[in-house]
Amino acid sequence: MKGFLDEPRFSVELLEGSAALRGLIDKHIHDQTLALKSAFFVADLGVIVRQQVRWRTKMDPIQPFYTVKSNSSPVVVEILAALGTGFVCSNKHELDLVKGFGVPSQDIILGGTCKQLSHIKYAAKHNISLLVCDNEAELRKIARCHPKTKVLLLLTSESCCEREETAIPFGSTLKDCRHLLESARELSLHITGVKFNIPSCCQDAQAFSRAVSDARCVFDMGEELGFEMNILDVGGGFDGSEAQLDKVNQMLKPMLDMYFPLSTGLSLIAEPGVYYVSSAFTLAMNIIAKKNVARDFSDIHDIPWFLYYMNDGVYGTFANKLLCEDSVSMPSAHKEVSAEEPLFSSSLWGPSADDLDQVVERCLLPELSVGDWLLFSNAGANGLGATFTNGEEHKPPVFYCITECDWQQVHNSGVTLDARMKNLSVVPCGLQPNISKASVSTPA
Repeated sequence: MKGFLDEPRFSVELLEGSAALRGLIDKHIHDQTLALKSAFFVADLGVIVRQQVRWRTKMDPIQPFYTVKSNSSPVVVEILAALGTGFVCSNKHELDLVKGFGVPSQDIILGGTCKQLSHIKYAAKHNISLLVCDNEAELRKIARCHPKTKVLLLLTSESCCEREETAIPFGSTLKDCRHLLESARELSLHITGVKFNIPSCCQDAQAFSRAVSDARCVFDMGEELGFEMNILDVGGGFDGSEAQLDKVNQMLKPMLDMYFPLSTGLSLIAEPGVYYVSSAFTLAMNIIAKKNVARDFSDIHDIPWFLYYMNDGVYGTFANKLLCEDSVSMPSAHKEVSAEEPLFSSSLWGPSADDLDQVVERCLLPELSVGDWLLFSNAGANGLGATFTNGEEHKPPVFYCITECDWQQVHNSGVTLDARMKNLSVVPCGLQPNISKASVSTPA
């Protein structure tokens, strides 16, 4: 990336054990309580390392290409680049970010089905040779701005869950693919393969069967028209859990063996994004205001007992909530809670007092006070890529850490700090054992 310095730009705290992660969160909550009470993330880079090991174990020989829009943190990109993943970028900024870490052009895909002309030209200038397309207008743009590129045709997927039925469909049908292949031949463009995408909510083995068999049909049509078809992209749809990865592998692998045997020399790739980062990040939020609603509407049973207002909302870290209702995990209270303490129906809001700024419609929480903290786990996807209304400088800071065991795993993979991760400085974590959760939950 332009502007990178020779000295490390990011500090990663080295933890002695996995239990120390909670202690690190306590430490930063303590620091923020004494200062501005800003929201912040704690990122455990060891989770990303373990996810890469898990992928290599279960999904080999499918090469992962990380979708940068899931989380564009430079530290995430740098460690994944060091671990040998490819990258899917959606714009010039992401291309710049990835290229800045020395990722070869052949390991970068310019994704998205509707691209700015300037982004296509930028990809051509930097020899990004693999683009995704699903319509004729896009083909003509690519032919005009980047005629030497290779194109993956995006196949449409049938809706297989309620959430996808209301989503705008992307991709081409088999009939459209035939037309696109003929158009590409007329434009002297090279179609090199197919991409499909089965969402993570899908549990239907038939969806994978249809997607792979349709991809085989497009391959056959392409080869019939003279194209050298040699890349199959199975898309994203990996939610990060080991159980879901096992299930996808169980449904996908037999179909690939049937329609695309390894003996053909095919390159198999996938686009995991959420898979790597979701569970690696924890978000800490501070309660800045509170309303006892049930006291004012005691005769209405569906009204939550408490409304809590936090120091960030959907116009910042939770921007993805506007696109996907279930994108926010249920929070937990940071303070100590006894088993006998009652839980109350609660609603969580951002600080804007806007009707759209509702982060969580309803959840069960102990009664909280202004100044208390909430922790959101699985917060690594999409939030860090949000567009902030108050500018980039108001994004919550991220504190990075890794355990000694996971850091050793990085070295065992052949990655050396000096050679591949020049922007990271790993320092011992100075936790103060006398900091307790009770001491950091002081009212504002």
